[in-house]
Amino acid sequence: MKLHGIRVIDLTNFLPGPYLSLEMADHGAEVIKVEQPGEGDPGRHIGLADGPHTVFFRNLNRGKKSIVLDLKTDEGRAALFDLVESADVFLESFRPGVAERLGFDYESLRARNPGLVYCSISAFGQDGPYASRPAHDLAVEALTGVLSLNVGRDGSPAIPGVPVADLLAGLQGLSGVLMALLRRQTTGKGDRIDISMMDCMAAALRNVLGPTFAEGRQPDPKLERTTGGSAFYRIYETSDGGRIALAGQEPKFIHALLAALERPDLAPLCLRGPGAHQQPLTDFLEQTFRQRTRRDWEERLSSLDVCFGPVNTLPEALQDPHLLARGMVLRDAEGRPHIASPIRFLDEPAEYDLDSPALDQHHHLLDELKS
Repeated sequence: MKLHGIRVIDLTNFLPGPYLSLEMADHGAEVIKVEQPGEGDPGRHIGLADGPHTVFFRNLNRGKKSIVLDLKTDEGRAALFDLVESADVFLESFRPGVAERLGFDYESLRARNPGLVYCSISAFGQDGPYASRPAHDLAVEALTGVLSLNVGRDGSPAIPGVPVADLLAGLQGLSGVLMALLRRQTTGKGDRIDISMMDCMAAALRNVLGPTFAEGRQPDPKLERTTGGSAFYRIYETSDGGRIALAGQEPKFIHALLAALERPDLAPLCLRGPGAHQQPLTDFLEQTFRQRTRRDWEERLSSLDVCFGPVNTLPEALQDPHLLARGMVLRDAEGRPHIASPIRFLDEPAEYDLDSPALDQHHHLLDELKS
C-alpha cells in the first residue's frame, strides 16, 4: 500500500484529525492514536453504538492503535517523545499554545526528529485575533458566510446535514501532510502545517463569490446559479411525496428534458442564466413533476441525457446499486457496515483493517520501543 512504513502519532479527537489519519491508515500507515486518560477520544461516546464502539468512533478510527498517555505528567510526555522519535507524522488539534505549554510543540519535537511532519488542526489557525477561541463546524460555517447561502424557503439559515468545515480541514490537512512527506524525500526535513477550519471553509467559497468579488454584494440565494436561481438546479416534489433534484444547467441537458416534455420554447429562459426570469419554467417543472411518482421520474429521466438524482434517505443511499458496485459499503466480521476509502488506486489499493481499538489496547508498544 502507498503509505506502508509511515508511522503517524495522532493526538486529535472528534472529526477533522481522525478523518485525516483514517485515510492514511486505510492506505497502509501505522496510526497510533494517543488518547487522554478516562474517556479517551470523546468520539467513543458520541451517538449510537452497534457493537463495542459507537458508529461515530469506528467510522473514523478503524485500523488504528490506541495508547493512553497523561500528557500533563513527566512520564506521559517522556513516552510521547519516545513515540515521536520513530514517527513520520505528528497530528494535534489542541487550541494554539497548549502543545507548547505541555512541551510537545513543533520546535521541541523537531529537535528530536528533524524529519517529522507536524500538522496542527484548529478552528482558526495558530495566529490571528480568533486563534484562542473555541469553535466547532457550525460556528465556522456561520463566520465564513456559508450559512448565509444555505437557506430554506423562508429565507432563514439552515443547519447543513454534513459538517463541511470539519471534513475539509481533514482533507486539506491530508493534502498538506502528503506534500510535506513528498518534499522530505528530497530535503530530509519535515515541516509544520497549520490547518485552520475557517481558512478551509473560506477556500471552498470560490464558485459562489462572483457577486461579492465582482459587485461587492451578498449573493441572493434565491437567484444564484447553484442555490435556487436556476430551474435546472433545483429540487422538485413528485406525486407520491418523493423528490427529484435536477442538477445540470448545460444547454444540452436543458434541451434534452424540455424536448421530451414538449416545451422546448421554455429553454431560452434557462439559457439567459439564473434569475427571477426563470420562474415560468420553474412553475412548469413543479407542476410537471407532481404528475408522476418518484420511481416513474427516475425511469424516465434515466432514458434521457439529463443530470438528476432522487433525494434518497441515508438507508436508501447505502443500498444504492452504484455505491454497492463500487465497493463503498464494507462489512466487518460481525456484519457491521463501514464506508470505504474514496481514494482508489489501480496499484496498491487500500487494504482495510475494520477493527477499532479498545482504549489503551496497544500500550505494549511503549515497552517495545524501549527494548
